[in-house]
Amino acid sequence: MKEYLEALQQIHILSFDEEAALWEKWQQAGDDASRKVLIESYQPLVFKTAMSFQVSAELKMDLIQEGTVGLMEAAERFEPKRGVAFSLFAVHRIRGRMLNYLEKEGRQAVASIDLPWLDAEGATLAEHLLDAGPTVATQVEQRYLVGQVQQALGRLPAKEQQVVSGIFLRDCEAKELAEELNVTLSHVYRLQKQGVRRIRGMLSRFMQHW
Repeated sequence: MKEYLEALQQIHILSFDEEAALWEKWQQAGDDASRKVLIESYQPLVFKTAMSFQVSAELKMDLIQEGTVGLMEAAERFEPKRGVAFSLFAVHRIRGRMLNYLEKEGRQAVASIDLPWLDAEGATLAEHLLDAGPTVATQVEQRYLVGQVQQALGRLPAKEQQVVSGIFLRDCEAKELAEELNVTLSHVYRLQKQGVRRIRGMLSRFMQHW
């Protein structure tokens, strides 16, 4: 598990354009190297899904292996032209492979940390399992989530992207951005509002599985 977590830390989060180019190279030109990069880049999704089950470390690695098979199966069937995020498409097959494995192994009673089980003090199972410190797992999930936000940001129209990134990433003043874009201050605020609304829309379905 330690080696696997270290490998996750080294994964490069793909931009929207990078990912689109890799799908095209693989599906149109049969480039196996592109397929390998895509599978590796979505390993955090497999890891997160496996971590939703409260099982032993050994069994978690078995689930990760099953989830990776599910990830590869999803990649084989994915059609980018349909406009559905691959993470949303893949998570169902990943989790399905894991559940099938647990059922086959006779471990149906395993508890998911998402289940709202309470102890005598009213604390959930998830709360007992959470570590107050920033674990490697938490860091991997955060990196993956940041990558999804960056992809959504990259899909915005140019001016909205410039305003949203300027305000939230570069800490620019609205007045400064208005001068850069040669627009009114009210138009900058309108671009900011529209951009944030678009990002929320793009991430809404993804966050349901997070």
